Amino acid sequence: MSRPQQVTRPLVQTLRQATGSTTACSSRALAIRSFSSTSSRKDETKPPTTTTTTGAPAEPIPQALNPAAGQEKTPWAKSTIKQGNEEDLSRFLSEQLGSRRRRAALATTGSVPFEQLPYQCFQEARKILAQDREEKVAKILEAMASIKRLEKTDPSTNRGGKAYLEKRIKSFKDYIEELKILADINDPLVKRRFEDGNGDMSKPIYRYLARRKWQSMERKIIMQRIEQFHIVPDLLPKFEPSMAVKMTFRGYKANPGAILNSRYTETPPTLRMQVFDEGERLFSIVVLDADVPNAKTDSFEKRLHYMATNIPWDPTKELLPLTRLTGPNNNSTPSTTPDSSSSPTPPPSPSSSRSPTPGTLAVPWLPAFSQKGAPYHRLTLFVLQHTDNLPRDPTELQKLYDGQGREGFSLKSFRDKFDLDPVGFTMFRTVWDENTADLMARHNIPGAEVEFKPQRVYSLKPPRRARGWEARRQKPKFRHLWKYTKRIKGIKY
Repeated sequence: MSRPQQVTRPLVQTLRQATGSTTACSSRALAIRSFSSTSSRKDETKPPTTTTTTGAPAEPIPQALNPAAGQEKTPWAKSTIKQGNEEDLSRFLSEQLGSRRRRAALATTGSVPFEQLPYQCFQEARKILAQDREEKVAKILEAMASIKRLEKTDPSTNRGGKAYLEKRIKSFKDYIEELKILADINDPLVKRRFEDGNGDMSKPIYRYLARRKWQSMERKIIMQRIEQFHIVPDLLPKFEPSMAVKMTFRGYKANPGAILNSRYTETPPTLRMQVFDEGERLFSIVVLDADVPNAKTDSFEKRLHYMATNIPWDPTKELLPLTRLTGPNNNSTPSTTPDSSSSPTPPPSPSSSRSPTPGTLAVPWLPAFSQKGAPYHRLTLFVLQHTDNLPRDPTELQKLYDGQGREGFSLKSFRDKFDLDPVGFTMFRTVWDENTADLMARHNIPGAEVEFKPQRVYSLKPPRRARGWEARRQKPKFRHLWKYTKRIKGIKY
C-alpha cells in the first residue's frame, strides 16, 4: 500500500461511519439551514414537532434579536447572498457603498440604524470596543493632566531646564494623538463613514485612515513616476511627496504620467489636494515643462506654464479650481499685507460671497504644446509649502517670472530663493497632435511650423573589407545579392 493510501484510509473510514450514522438517525427531525442573516423560509417558520421525553416547550426568539421582526420581506430576498443579482441590489443602494455582500446586507436590514443591527456577535464586539475606548480616553485625560502639571513647573527648578520641559510636553502631545487614533481605529461606525466618504478630516482618526489609504497605492505610483521619468535629479536633487494631489481637465481625470490631448489641457486644471497634518498652511503651485527643445544648443530647457501663491489649505479642504484664481491687481479677496490691514475692507460682491477662492495668481496659464517631431514633454505640477507660513509678494513673482521670465525657469532656484518646501506632485505628458496647431494659433504661440527631424549619425569606423560570404559573392554572377552588401542607402564604398 502506497503512502497516500495509508494517509487517506482513516479519513475514508471516518466518512463512511458518518454517512452510516446519518442514515440511522434519519428519524430525528433536524432544522438544517445554511448561514444567512435574513429570516427563515416560509416552510421553516414553525418549529419542527419532535417527540421528546422532557416535553419542554421551545423558547421563542426575542424580538430584539430577530432581524426580520417588524419588517416585510421582499419577494426576491430568499437568501441574502445567493439570491438577487446586481440589478436587484442597485434598486436599493448605490454601488459606491462597498461590496455586493455589504450592499445586500444593508438592503435587507431596512431602516434599522447601523449601530443597532440585531446581531448578537456584532453587539458583543461593540461592547468590547467601547470598553477599550474608555481605557484610551482615561489615558488621554491622564496625559493632559501631566501636560498641565509640566506647564506650571518652573524651568529653573528642573534639571533639564526649559528645553527638557518642552521636549516632555511635545512627547505627551504626540502620545495623546496616538491614543486618539487607537481609541477609534476599530470602531465600525468610523470605518463605515470613511468608506462612504463622509469622514471628518478635522479628526485624527480620519486623517490617519486617509494617509494609510494614500500610502498603500497612490503614493507608490507617484514615486514610480518620479523615478521612471527622472524627475529627480532633472528638476530637484531629492524629493519625497507627503500629500495627495490629483488633477482633472474639464472633468477628465489625468492619471500621473498620462499623455493628454492638447484640447483638454488648454484651460487650467482642477486640483484635488489632501493634506494629512493638522493646522492651516500656505501653498504655492508651479507648473513647468521640463522638455523644451533648443535647436541651437541641441539640448532641452525648462519653461514655466503656471504659478499661483498664498493658497491657504487645511485637511478639511479638498478641491481647488485653478481657473478661479485671480491676479494681484484684480483680486477680490482682501490682501494680507500690513498696509491693507488698517484700510477699510469693501463688502464682497455677491459672486465672490458664493464661492470665495483663496490664493493669488502670479503667472497665468500657458497651454501645454509640443512641436511636430519632438519627443514627449513632461508637464509637472509641484505644490510647495511656505516654510515660515507667511505670504509671498505676488507682484514680485509676476515681475520675475511672467513674460520672458518663463523661459529657463529653475524650480530649485525658486525653492531656495523664496524658502519653499515641495510637498506635492503630479504630472502629465503632451505630444504633437491634430489640435496643437489650432491651439498655438489661438494663443499666439510661435513655432507651429517647426518640425524636428532626427539627424542620422554615421559610424566613425572605416569601411571594412569584404570577407567570408560577401567576398565569395562579389562577382557579377551574384548581382541579385548586391543589394545586401553594396547598395545600402547612406553607405559609400
